[in-house]
This record gives sequence, structure tokens and C-alpha cells, in this order.
Amino acid sequence: MERRKTRQIDVGGVKIGGGAPVAVQSMTNTRTDDAAATLAQINELAAAGCDIVRCAVPDMAAAEALKEIVKQSPIPVIADIHFDYKLALAAVEAGVSGLRLNPGNIGGDDKVRAVVEAVKPLNIPIRIGVNAGSLPKDLLEKYGHPTPEALVEAAWRHIHILEGMDYRNIKISLKAHDVPLTIAAYRLLASQCDYPLHVGITEAGTVNSGIIKSAVGIGTLLAEGIGDTIRVSLTGDPVEEVKTGFAILKALGLREYGPTLISCPTCGRTRINLEKLALTVEKKLADITEPITVAVMGCVVNGPGEAREADVGIAGGIGEGLLFRKGEILRKVREEEIVDELFKEIDKILMERKNK
Repeated sequence: MERRKTRQIDVGGVKIGGGAPVAVQSMTNTRTDDAAATLAQINELAAAGCDIVRCAVPDMAAAEALKEIVKQSPIPVIADIHFDYKLALAAVEAGVSGLRLNPGNIGGDDKVRAVVEAVKPLNIPIRIGVNAGSLPKDLLEKYGHPTPEALVEAAWRHIHILEGMDYRNIKISLKAHDVPLTIAAYRLLASQCDYPLHVGITEAGTVNSGIIKSAVGIGTLLAEGIGDTIRVSLTGDPVEEVKTGFAILKALGLREYGPTLISCPTCGRTRINLEKLALTVEKKLADITEPITVAVMGCVVNGPGEAREADVGIAGGIGEGLLFRKGEILRKVREEEIVDELFKEIDKILMERKNK
């Protein structure tokens, strides 16, 4: 797929836009003024592969805690600011790598200019974030309800404020919980500017429903080349957001991330407990961080051929199975030994790669 061409910004060493890999972001849900708890969660996110993390800064205590958080964080930290420009200035002083704020909502041009003057010499980007749930009243009156045009018009109001101060180190998001609305809004804005876009479905829901909505919305836009950073917004542990984000990118061939498991849906030829087998393999693969494609197929008739591109796989038979690599059968193994033999082969492949 052809990626949308954008200008490039730098968030604490992570390149965004301009052909850089799509970055995966998340947000801590700890109290930011509890630096120890926030850092513990950031470390968990970083271990899951998170590229950039955002922290809420609702008050000066949170802004003060950012000093320690930024100092110890293994990944760039973005401060999420609303309404109070002094919090933005404190976050910049704390050393954050980016700000998420809307310049139209922090108290007037003089206050916006103070923030711009603080971030400009440090090359700190600002992310403008428009949300369908908090559109200005006049735009709701004009359009009747949140529409793609309303979201984009709201974004341009904030963009023009920064551009009027000769500041273009910007990325933009246009979020709604409604998937078609979000897709249409991003498409519209993408046709009007070359700023990098942060893509997500806001308030997507729990892990179950939220993953589906996010995969459809984010996946559609990425497949069209739109999106330079993503966040999967889920109710619960933010580590799941990171895992889901990478799964979406991996499904589109945009990032490599850990193992890929291929398993067939089963049919009348299946004579092995394939669901149990696939779940066991999936659980053991969770400890592997290297990209490797593993197939768990239900029968020896089509298994090796259908999973020919897998690095390694198994095809179940009656009380036994075939172990294969790149579609070529290696050997026959007993059912109770299938998983152990599969992972012996996986270890061998990973070791061969390491020694190359």
C-alpha cells in the first residue's frame, strides 16, 4: 500500500510521518502524580513494544511528577494538557518530548504564544486532538451534530492559531467512538494537509468490543495509507492497547512484531483437538519476541500446502501429526509430543537466525 506523504516530526527520537514506520502509542491510567506507579506502567508498556507514552497532566502535582517520570522513562513521554497553559509550560520544563493540547482552549493568543516560545527552541511537537464529544457549540449548531466536516473545521481552527505563530511542528487527531464518522473525518483532513496524523477510535470500549472497532477503523485508514501513529483506546490495562496496535500493523504488513500464528478453522477431516493445540501453542509463543510464523493445521491432507509460507508448523492426523517447515514435511510425531517437537524446531530456527 502507498503511504500518504507527510512532513516528518520527531518525538523524543521517534520519527513520525515522512515515511517512518507507524508508531504505536498508549496512555497511562495511573495517577501521574504517583511517579512510581506511572513509571511501573510505562516500563510494562515499553516491554510490550510501545513507542511513545502519554500521561495526563490535570494539575501542577502531576506536572511536577513528570520530572522524575521523564528522567526514568525508557520511551518518550507526551504530556496531555487541557485548558491551563501553565501546565504545558511546566511539562516542557520537566523535559517531555511532546504536548497534546488544543491551542484554542488554553486561554488566548498570549498564552498560546508562551507555549510556542517554550517548545520551539526544543523542537517539541504539539498534537492537536479534536474529539467528537467536545466540539465547539457553534460548530454543533452549524452542522447539527458531529460530522466529518465539523471535526475537520475544528481542527483547522487550532492549526491556524499555531500556523499564525509560524509553528508547524504539529500532528493531528480527529477521534470519535463512531467508526464511519472517524474514517470520513480523517479522509477529509488527509486530503487537505500534509501534517502527520495520529489515528484512533476514541472510547472504543472494552477489550472485546474495543478491539473490533479499533481494528476496523484504524485498519481501514492504514490500508488507505492514512496514519502515522496509532493508539487503540481500550477500557482496562493499556498493555492490551499496545498488543492490539501491533497486531493491526502486523496484519497489514506495516510492522513486524513477535510471532504470527496461523491455524485452520477445522472441518470434518480434523481428528485432533485442534483448538486445545492451537491455544497451547499460542500461549507458549507469547514468550517469544522475534518474528516467526507458526502454523497449526487440522489435517495432513492440506495442512503443509496451505501453510507453505509458515516458518514451521504441524498438521494433525489420527494420534499423530506431521512437522513441517516452509511446506516441506520434516517428520511424523506422536500427538502427545507434537508441541514439544514443534518448539524444538522453533528454537532451532531462532538460533540459526541469531548465528547468521
